[in-house]
Amino acid sequence: MEGSGPVVRRKSRPVSARKRSRDRARSPPARKRASPGAGQELQPAPASPEYNNDSEEDMFGDYDSFSGNDSLLAQVDNMEQECIQSIDMTSYTKNKEDQAVSEPMFEDLQLQNAKSMELVFSAAGNGTGFKTEEGSNFWRTTNEQENRALDSGDCISEELPSSQLLYFQEMSKTSVDSRKPSDTKERGKDMNFCLDKMLNQSCPHNAEHNKINNVLSPSTTSSLSKRQSLKDHLKNTMTGNAKAQTPQFSRTKQLKEAVLSEEICVAKKTIETSSVDIGPFYGLPSKVKDLLVRFRGIEKLYEWQHTCLTLESLQQRKNLIYSLPTSGGKTLVAEILILQELLCRQKDVLMVLPYVAIVQEKVWALSSFGIELGFLIEEYAGSKGRFPPIKRRMKKSLYIATIEKGHSLVNSLIETGRVSDLGLVVVDELHMLGEGSRGATLEMILAKILYTSKTTQIIGMSATLNNVGDLQQFLQAEYYTNNFRPVELKEYVKIRDGIYEVDDKAENGLTFSRLLNFKYSSNLQKMDPDHLIALVAEVIPNYSCLVFCPTKKNCENVAEMICKYLNKEYRNHRENEKHDLIKELKNIGKGHLCPVLKRTIPFGIAYHHSGLTSDERKHIEEAYSAGVLCLLTCTSTLAAGVNLPARRVILRAPYIATEFLKKNQYKQMIGRAGRAGIDSAGESILIVQEKDKNLVRDLINSPLENCYSSLFVEYTKGLQGLLLSLVGLKIARNPEEIYHFMCSTLFGVQQQFLSKEKSLSDITREALECLIEKGLLKGKMISKKEQKSQSNLEITQLGQATYKGSIDLAYCDALYRDLKKGLQGLVLESCLHLLYLTTPYDMTYHCNPDWMIYFRQFSHLSSVEQKVAATVGVSESFITKKASGQAIKKDVDNSVVNRLYLSFVLYDLLKETNIWNVSEKFNMSRGYVQNLLNSAASFSSCVLHFCEEMEEFWVYKALLTELTKRLTYCVKAELIPLMEVAGVLESRAKQLYDSGYKTLAHLANANPETLVKMIEHLSRRQARQIVSSAKMLLSEKAEALQEEVEELLKVPKDPSEDIILITLP
Repeated sequence: MEGSGPVVRRKSRPVSARKRSRDRARSPPARKRASPGAGQELQPAPASPEYNNDSEEDMFGDYDSFSGNDSLLAQVDNMEQECIQSIDMTSYTKNKEDQAVSEPMFEDLQLQNAKSMELVFSAAGNGTGFKTEEGSNFWRTTNEQENRALDSGDCISEELPSSQLLYFQEMSKTSVDSRKPSDTKERGKDMNFCLDKMLNQSCPHNAEHNKINNVLSPSTTSSLSKRQSLKDHLKNTMTGNAKAQTPQFSRTKQLKEAVLSEEICVAKKTIETSSVDIGPFYGLPSKVKDLLVRFRGIEKLYEWQHTCLTLESLQQRKNLIYSLPTSGGKTLVAEILILQELLCRQKDVLMVLPYVAIVQEKVWALSSFGIELGFLIEEYAGSKGRFPPIKRRMKKSLYIATIEKGHSLVNSLIETGRVSDLGLVVVDELHMLGEGSRGATLEMILAKILYTSKTTQIIGMSATLNNVGDLQQFLQAEYYTNNFRPVELKEYVKIRDGIYEVDDKAENGLTFSRLLNFKYSSNLQKMDPDHLIALVAEVIPNYSCLVFCPTKKNCENVAEMICKYLNKEYRNHRENEKHDLIKELKNIGKGHLCPVLKRTIPFGIAYHHSGLTSDERKHIEEAYSAGVLCLLTCTSTLAAGVNLPARRVILRAPYIATEFLKKNQYKQMIGRAGRAGIDSAGESILIVQEKDKNLVRDLINSPLENCYSSLFVEYTKGLQGLLLSLVGLKIARNPEEIYHFMCSTLFGVQQQFLSKEKSLSDITREALECLIEKGLLKGKMISKKEQKSQSNLEITQLGQATYKGSIDLAYCDALYRDLKKGLQGLVLESCLHLLYLTTPYDMTYHCNPDWMIYFRQFSHLSSVEQKVAATVGVSESFITKKASGQAIKKDVDNSVVNRLYLSFVLYDLLKETNIWNVSEKFNMSRGYVQNLLNSAASFSSCVLHFCEEMEEFWVYKALLTELTKRLTYCVKAELIPLMEVAGVLESRAKQLYDSGYKTLAHLANANPETLVKMIEHLSRRQARQIVSSAKMLLSEKAEALQEEVEELLKVPKDPSEDIILITLP
């Protein structure tokens, strides 16, 4: 070809994508025919009968690429030959011609390469015809080359693989560099080097071939590079791309993650600017909204929720208290605020809940969100939780804790200087500030956070708050309230046969509504004078009903009485499912089933109180939620526990045990009436006797009780414990600083009302003096006249162990003595001695041993176990005399005797792991036995932390670690990994283990649909939540190990740098 070339055309293809349809892809590509002349048009070869799609040479036969068009390849060959002739001519005349002549020649070589590449990819990428210009000028100006390069980049940038895009970038870079004045030979070398480098990068299998070329002589290499066709280079490159393994990831998932990340960044910026427009979903990515629909069925928020979330005070990160009736949707607002903190502000969050069961339920419910949105959930309840928590570098943590564990967690964060890592603290049931020792502990948590971290936001919520002003002053918080309920609640009072509606406008607060219309026989009237059966029969079995009873025994009696007189047709309602429930409860009890439940469940009725085991309670709650059970007789604990709403709530009497009902308790109970999305209305009926009419009238018309600080009432667990930890954590070091802290507590706000006789300063000084006398603090208390020269107080080793172990100050001396005595003769041939040391002191006061059972158990002890009894101070003769009713002259510490008796219960429980057998053996309710087990596990964890601070008790550390684990799960060792998952109790763990899910990894990678098929009576929702909880726990464990590895591998700071800094003036 001299100066010009033939016009080569290809008909436009109608396809829009590069890949052909599968039918056309099966046909072989056109084969290249020998070309007799330069200008002759090339025709496609006839189809071959057999074609191997896996051949390397024809790998791209399915695509509209250069290999499918012989005319294009011929044109490329012709243009390449022209370039090679130009290079040969340049080499031959390099000593005779001027440098100015040879320079455009190399520029044209680059131009021709770029031009041929443009033609190739214009045909392959766009599927359109192309042509070469006739009589094109061989010498191009610099501007023309730049324009062509730009056009080429615009044409192909969207369709090319990354390796070929990189090739063009390098070509363009080389073209620009070639315009600089330099030796022609060096520029040629640079261009060849660049080409080789690009080909090696984009086609790895050519690397060996290039190594061979490097070994050859320069003349041979030059000759080979001249002969090598650009077509072969390109084809090899694309073959390498096709052979290279594609990363296994979903493009859709990658795009979704990118969108999520972008939305989080936008939300974070929006929140930081405190703008009124807070982004796609209250400052959160739209994925959160989708997850609420998927996991909760919530498509739209209530109006009050929107108003609350857009409050100016929240945008300014002020503390907030909000109060609404039960079932108003308070928790959802808190969860959205939690997600904002975790995802947008990248801070950890602490959520404080009142009971272990509610903590486990919340961990269970939020695990799915954690997996989807990339944060960790850590459970702090019972014996679970690390102190201090692991400091995460990548993911943020949501700590869900009981009040006691939340306090220990906050203490550990303050001690390690990490309390500012907590961006948000959420407290549910804020009214519990006024409830005994647990209220005092909750007050300590909030007071310490307010005092030590100015960046941590506090959110408190409750359905029953009255003296909000005091709480606002304590928490430095704004207040929001609303009377919204998703379902209207109608309150009634039943007196004799009449039912009266509660009416604020009526003179006595009650308006007559109707008479009960139910025919009672004389016998039935005697058995059911309160007409419970009539009230229940109006609702069940089509709707649900809760009957609150004063005592546990009354719950069981009422359930049996209702079943005895109900129509037998009630048994037919969901009969098979009720039969399955009985079967499950039997499996849980290893063949045992409560006779009351056996009689009541066929009617769709069961009781619910603390006498049930955790497994039984969970199955009954699930059956009630599913509608298999339509009525529960329950104690007041259900009102503050898990969410089990009903169409009708009946209060059997206005009493809890023997105490008259408080307004807060009444509101909590009736708040369960009305199920959002199911019922159009909810109703409560309080059954009242004539003698209690006036009290009930006062109850209905009275306001909610005020919330008062419990710090002073709970002296050892409250005030003294707080002051000890203040000194230990160095929050306050002298009486003046301690007094300043006390002024900021709820007790400080309410002190004038709670303690009119003594000032806050006097109360603080007396408590400090008492701590010094007990040997928990050391220092000298200065008189008021000498207050100017305050001396710092210091905590003793015993004091440090006491507050870190969360030991009640009333028992710390006794615990120290028992542990010290144990060192002198610790019996390790059985675990009985260790169990005695970890039996909770507070449970001994409520224990009334059956002396015959005590004697029987004592007589069956081995010699080693009898040695334990002698070591702690309980003799066989004492037990014998008590069992036979003889008088005891010698004084014996009853708390020690009772504690050993409870140790026997725990000892038998660890040996048998069957609560039913143990409860029958000791004549205790199975619920009490399980409560003892849970309390012992928690106290064992506290004793372990106590011993970690006392160097003399080093021997207990390893022993108590294993014992705590055994007490926590009380199952065979192989089931423990499964029971670590939130919501998986013993019976479910056995089912999973028997089905082949033997480890946490097995469960985390399980398919929920497969679980439903393999595990009996497991719903899809439960299966999904179990898998999500397992994934979350596995992720948390993996993250913890990774953090530990990174900490170990972290390069320590050079100590010499500190020395240099110290010595510098």
